[in-house]
Amino acid sequence: MKNVTFIGLGVMGFPMAGHLQKAGYQVTVYNRTFSKAQTWGIEYGGEIASDVAQSVAQADIVCLCVGRDEDVLEMLNGGVLRGAKKGTIIIDHTTTSEQCAKQASALAETQGMFFIDAPVSGGQAGAENGQLSIMCGAEQAVFEQALPVLNVYGKLVKRIGPNGAGQLAKMMNQIAIAGVIQGLAESLHFGQKAGLDCHSVLEVISQGAAQSWQMQNRGETMLADQYDFGFAVDWMRKDLGYALAAGDQCGATLANTALVDQFYADVQKLGGGRWDTSSLLKRLS
Repeated sequence: MKNVTFIGLGVMGFPMAGHLQKAGYQVTVYNRTFSKAQTWGIEYGGEIASDVAQSVAQADIVCLCVGRDEDVLEMLNGGVLRGAKKGTIIIDHTTTSEQCAKQASALAETQGMFFIDAPVSGGQAGAENGQLSIMCGAEQAVFEQALPVLNVYGKLVKRIGPNGAGQLAKMMNQIAIAGVIQGLAESLHFGQKAGLDCHSVLEVISQGAAQSWQMQNRGETMLADQYDFGFAVDWMRKDLGYALAAGDQCGATLANTALVDQFYADVQKLGGGRWDTSSLLKRLS
């Protein structure tokens, strides 16, 4: 499976597609903003397409990394399912709802294609360094066929279960992150109000039981009031919305997640929709 089409060249998709090109795959890219595809072509030398159906015509695997449920379905109905050949594997790296994953899988099946919901964790740095964690929902045989492609930019790739399971796993990831960031924000807020040297405190507690990726990678930038980077609050609210809806459906109690989601709404009201998720500290200052 050497022909791969990558649709969606945002901060994640751009380097992910680049890793595939560097690994020897014949990569064709499509992006709704065509200039972004042109930039990718200049940097990596792959093929660029101006039409969705055209972009997937020769593909063995089609990777999607777009924004929301509606974007995934738009790409599928707007050209992928019409242009791709039977037997094509569609890998969706977008974070979506479980329902979207199942609907996309059913649509692919009607055209003799296969679908994997494969959301990722690791952020922009993980994408750029090829060190993403990828959680997949798919049939085992389909997952195994796609694994060589996923391993190009994934440090850990795991099948969680059937279609939809990858998205449910990503919801668990976002639920955990939201709680950790809020805890870190309150910790730093407390330290600042108590008059402590929070840089020194971070140095100590980051080596103990309080240690987390968020503390190691965002603690100092939070103290510096720097948020113009990273995973945007708008996208986190989208993800938490999917998680809260799924929680209602399955009967899970997500009180903390619902509360943090409202805190992120406060950040949006401050004009921080595009700020990094660590900006929860901003609403406390």
